Amino acid sequence: MDPSGHESARAALQRINSVWLNGDVDGLEPLVDPDIVMALPGFSGRVHGREQFLAGFRDFCENAKIHEFTDRDYEIDIVHDTAVVAFEYEMIYERCGERYRATGRDLWIFRAQDSGWIAVWRAMLGMREDRV
Repeated sequence: MDPSGHESARAALQRINSVWLNGDVDGLEPLVDPDIVMALPGFSGRVHGREQFLAGFRDFCENAKIHEFTDRDYEIDIVHDTAVVAFEYEMIYERCGERYRATGRDLWIFRAQDSGWIAVWRAMLGMREDRV
């Protein structure tokens, strides 16, 4: 990893995005901890464990077509073996014959391992979806 960890933490998240945007949900498995937790939008619930976490990605990838995805304004904080990575996103996708624009902030927490960063927690903040 780079001395500060910032670039490698950003690269870990960009790899996650690249993998799922290409529809390779199974390729996410080694990138997320078996005990990962995701806080659902609005903190309305929790998803516990890799299997449930990947099921959400699988459902989206099997039922939606992504037309555009933009990530920007990365913020990265590193404390010891923990990285907090957040970014703004905008995505245009089609599902059930309808087009939507989704925007918000994606927040991930990573833990350092010998092989690099592994995702342990995620939340989507300020998520908004509008028909386009």
